[in-house]
Amino acid sequence: MSDLAKIPATADSTTDRVVLVTGLSGAGRTACLKALEDIGYEAIDNLPIGLLQLLLEGGGELGGIRRPLAIGVDIRTRDFEVGRLVALIDAAHGATYGANYGDCARDIRLLFLDCDTEVLARRFTETRRRHPLAADRPVMDGIRLERQRIAPLKERADQVIDTSALAPGDLRRRLWTEYALDPRHGVTLTVLSFSYREGLPREADLVFDVRFLKNPHYDAALRPLDGRDPAVARHVESDAGFHPFFEQLTAMLEPLLPRYYEEGKSYLTIALGCTGGRHRSVYVAERLAAWLREAGQQVILVHRDMEQWESRQKIGLPSGEAQTSEKEGP
Repeated sequence: MSDLAKIPATADSTTDRVVLVTGLSGAGRTACLKALEDIGYEAIDNLPIGLLQLLLEGGGELGGIRRPLAIGVDIRTRDFEVGRLVALIDAAHGATYGANYGDCARDIRLLFLDCDTEVLARRFTETRRRHPLAADRPVMDGIRLERQRIAPLKERADQVIDTSALAPGDLRRRLWTEYALDPRHGVTLTVLSFSYREGLPREADLVFDVRFLKNPHYDAALRPLDGRDPAVARHVESDAGFHPFFEQLTAMLEPLLPRYYEEGKSYLTIALGCTGGRHRSVYVAERLAAWLREAGQQVILVHRDMEQWESRQKIGLPSGEAQTSEKEGP
């Protein structure tokens, strides 16, 4: 592990930063807050505006401890008023709107999550959720009304992210890039599992095929599980080829990753693929991410095609396995 120590790990050094996350309902605010929490922020959702004002006036202290904060606010927030929130942000920044963050008492950033109206309507329909402004009217009316009401926030935002075509993993990677707490963090490592059926990930720098390992798909008890389940882990590890492969993989990466850092590479994605992207690749990705974290590295872990499968299951859509023969199982 000594070679990996040459790569500086991300440190939570920006204690004065406050990221206010707002935007359209259904655009991904909850996922955004979770991702920021993984980076190292203290995440708070739907904090009443009155308490937000006290928090900002108190210098960003939470429980007497100064720390980076990610705060979610939208139309469901108690005492939410667009004009009041904009005024609060401007006041916290000081008299000079748009001044360099270094001149402000706190590094306050307003992040606005946008999304196409049609995509939002489909999300609400698929998840059977009601839009907060469309209790007694079509969901499209609620979306249009909300977009109109919060337009000043979008205009005032320091950054706007359109999530219309962003998968959860893509959103996490973008947030990690934009809101890392230490600008000296070296290489941003992403470990990604994927299904060969769905194609190679375009962002991958290193790709490893783990389809040679024993396939849990052929065990009826393991088939509905995924690679994070201990039973699946035991099954994959029981393959005589697993441990030699993993040892050789880490032995190769240990001296290789610092070389990427020395060459000035900021992002590196290591992809592991199996047929269905739910069992073998997921487990090996989990193991590799754990190994890197033990070495002191910050790692983004993404299970690309398992996330899509889980989403289909939640809303009752076909998972795609019905079109796949037993021989081509995950």
